[in-house]
Amino acid sequence: MTHDNHIQPLGLSSLPRKQIIITFAGVMLAMFLGSLDQTIVGTALPRIISDLGGFSKYTWVTTAYIVFSAVAVPITGKITDLYGRKYFYMGGIAIFILASIACGFSDTMNQIIIFRGVQGIGAGVMMANAFTIIGDIFPPAERGKYQGFMSAVFGLSSIIGPTLGGYITDSFGWHWVFFVNVPLGILIIILFSIFFPHIRPDNLKHTVDYPGVVLLILSVVPLMLALSFGGVEYAWGSAQIIGMFIFSAIAIVMFLVVEMRSSEPIIPLSMFRNRIVAISEIMVFLTSTGMFGAITFIPLFFQGVLGDTATASGNFIVPMMLGNVTGSFISGQLLSRAGGHYRIQGAVGVGLMAIGVFLLHGMGLDTSSGTAIRNMIITGLGLGITMPLYTIAVQNAVPYKILGTATSSTAFFRSIGGSVGLAIFGSVMSNRYAAQLVNKIPEAVKNALPADQMNLLIHNPQALLSPDAQNQLHNAILKIGPQGESLFQQVMKGLRESLSVSISNVFLWILVAVIAAFIANLFIKEIPLRKRYNNPAAAPKPETPAGPDTSNPPGK
Repeated sequence: MTHDNHIQPLGLSSLPRKQIIITFAGVMLAMFLGSLDQTIVGTALPRIISDLGGFSKYTWVTTAYIVFSAVAVPITGKITDLYGRKYFYMGGIAIFILASIACGFSDTMNQIIIFRGVQGIGAGVMMANAFTIIGDIFPPAERGKYQGFMSAVFGLSSIIGPTLGGYITDSFGWHWVFFVNVPLGILIIILFSIFFPHIRPDNLKHTVDYPGVVLLILSVVPLMLALSFGGVEYAWGSAQIIGMFIFSAIAIVMFLVVEMRSSEPIIPLSMFRNRIVAISEIMVFLTSTGMFGAITFIPLFFQGVLGDTATASGNFIVPMMLGNVTGSFISGQLLSRAGGHYRIQGAVGVGLMAIGVFLLHGMGLDTSSGTAIRNMIITGLGLGITMPLYTIAVQNAVPYKILGTATSSTAFFRSIGGSVGLAIFGSVMSNRYAAQLVNKIPEAVKNALPADQMNLLIHNPQALLSPDAQNQLHNAILKIGPQGESLFQQVMKGLRESLSVSISNVFLWILVAVIAAFIANLFIKEIPLRKRYNNPAAAPKPETPAGPDTSNPPGK
């Protein structure tokens, strides 16, 4: 066993098998903890809002977590490349635990939002390290098997999280969805302190690119806030949203200038001159738009168009996640055992995903639950096949010296891709829904309903999702006269048709992103996965172009 104070050299294949297994188990537990928290808290949010008030701040609870998590990822990747992973990883878990306790004891919405942001920092540190550490303890040719397991862990948390969150909230109260993180987090810290190797690239003196850190935060935070609040809290053309976009654009330009001149940049821009890295990041960005889009809008289709309950729609998402888990596991095993053909596997995965999204695009009022589930399984299977591929492709293409930076960049682009995609898809759905519904509401209803109620009806399909809202609309239309019941049925049908068309348009845009990913995948360069660790002495400095690492010949 490697002692806590021993700096482990880069030839990690010499680690005892027991230590490798327990280290890997600890990493999977940490990833499970971070990903499970998101789905558990999502289920408890309505109860939190009910207890603490502040419905207008509903989105802030999630946004704070995502924004601070996304910012922490690339910064953590770079810093751990310089100073080692172990203690930063343990520190991230500790931050996550303390913030979870603070969330559980919060008694105002502002407190929840602040502590969720802190929790996001801890989660970002954990997630940034998770895939990087697989690169530390396993050579590229073996990573597929283990990346597949980790993708499966992410999928598993997405399956059990909503059910577990509902059970904990109903049985013990929403506070316990945060407290449940504590015992598992403490167990992970104990495992890491005993078994986790202290991995550092070298013992040279390094400097942290503090201007780069500040400018990265100033670039990402306003951008993600604008994408999260645009069309929700503020209109897309409002001064607030435009101002945040302009501020972010200026900060991005300054960040690029600083990074080009920095001796040890947070994100080495030269890394993206490598075609494998650049195309892999594009693939991660595009496929994540599809993943977040499907997960977000499929439950809305089941509830709003097909009329299922929230619990039923949550259960219906399980087949898609099971397809995701199955695809991830199979893909990871094939990547390691069949020669590392990530371009071929990527084409198969993205192709299946495109077929699934095309089928989702064709769904409507007459679609059966069985047909919808079939379409979701195909989409999930394709998505799962792609998930492990591009992280491994990036790791295999860069020198070990920037392994953490390169790996965390894939998580960063996944978050950004999901945020951008949801912003675009949300705008598409809202605009298309309103345009459709205006033409489907009978003139008698338009003339009878107050202007504010009519405006709400056109811009929010609440009557399809809330029994109370539906009853209020029903009572309002019945006052029109004898034809009130018939008019109400026409309005409800129009609502469902409009929502169906708008969601169908969303899936069409998702399909465009997936097709773009399929085309981009054709241009990725496929090089054999290394079967040994590279020699760190031969690794180029971060400021040099990051081409494929040839310090050990591929396949040797």
